[in-house]
Amino acid sequence: MKQDRFHGRVKGTQRGCDAPGCPEAGEFRAPGEQAPGFDGPGNYRWFCLDHVRAFNQGYDFFRGMTPEEIARAQSPVAGWAAETRAFRPTAGIDQAPRWADFTDPLDAIGARARARAEDHRKAQDAALRGISPADRRAYDALGLAFDADRRALRARYSELVRRYHPDRNGGDRTHEARLGEVVEAYNQLRKRPAFA
Repeated sequence: MKQDRFHGRVKGTQRGCDAPGCPEAGEFRAPGEQAPGFDGPGNYRWFCLDHVRAFNQGYDFFRGMTPEEIARAQSPVAGWAAETRAFRPTAGIDQAPRWADFTDPLDAIGARARARAEDHRKAQDAALRGISPADRRAYDALGLAFDADRRALRARYSELVRRYHPDRNGGDRTHEARLGEVVEAYNQLRKRPAFA
């Protein structure tokens, strides 16, 4: 393929112009009906020079967007707002291994790999059972198995409240954040049909 003085012209594509009834060669690529997104790069139309000029004059990238979406798309940091694993301060690592717990550094790495594999297995099991990610986090916060019933949920909740509530643990307030997680998880799970 060879380009010439018209920016974007691609010669030798052997495509016809996609404008109805145009016998010219389609040498200029334009966005198609399917926009790029999660499912792939989208598709393209190929036009001759006259029809690509007409297409470009009527093209509106922001068509169908709300004013908020347009403002986000025009932001100089658009696309950089969400942290990727590589650019998080922790690089996606929850915490460093406690090296004193291992005789060999490779054991520490293997333990992390086994933990991640177990987490992946649990996520697949939850998906097969129709458990949402939010519900899965609630199960994890309470330390419950996915097949737990209402009685197990109430018993575990009571146990954790006794452990973390300052009125029940001698006034120790260091676990209030954990208590909040437990209460939120219980309120999330008790609405599920499995616990009704």
